[in-house]
Amino acid sequence: MDAFKTLTGIAVPFGAKNVDTDVIIPARFLKTIQRAGLGKGAFAVIRENPDNIFDQPRHKGAPVLIAGDNFGCGSSREHAPWALTDMGFRVVIAPSFADIFSGNAFKNGMLLVALPQAQIDRLMEVAETDEITVDLENQVVTTPYQDRFTFEIDPFRKHCLMNGLDEIGLTQAMDKDIAAFEAKLVAEQPWIAGAAKAA
Repeated sequence: MDAFKTLTGIAVPFGAKNVDTDVIIPARFLKTIQRAGLGKGAFAVIRENPDNIFDQPRHKGAPVLIAGDNFGCGSSREHAPWALTDMGFRVVIAPSFADIFSGNAFKNGMLLVALPQAQIDRLMEVAETDEITVDLENQVVTTPYQDRFTFEIDPFRKHCLMNGLDEIGLTQAMDKDIAAFEAKLVAEQPWIAGAAKAA
């Protein structure tokens, strides 16, 4: 997983509320467990309209999505953050997120930033013409117009995102501690490791 520290880029001012995971990636696209390629099906119903916000040339490759309240509600499908990531999004900013979606997004290296609606409205306005910056280390979203919106994040999630650690990487980072524990266990209870010797 790539480490996340600071990101500056175009944001898609989507703004819709109560966007469920079936809107993010409809069920008909869930015939794979491959993460790559799901971006083609992301927001498929919305993107049937040729004037949709996601396919406008200005938003091509945008790394930030600005959404409305309760983003990611509905089912627990992990394909939703996979599809968003495959579209190029690394950050979603909204007033609130569904819990299961939030956990899945974090495990897939996405940063979810919760801000009050008034600040979301301001970012939606700025995103029409300018890039915005998301600084995870200082926990702040800024614009070229001196807007500065601070956000909260769980310290564990911040540590993992800033160091590019998914669950496997987090375990591997504790290799020495795990080896020491196993050695101690074998020394104290050799029958567990099949190391007991006949008398």
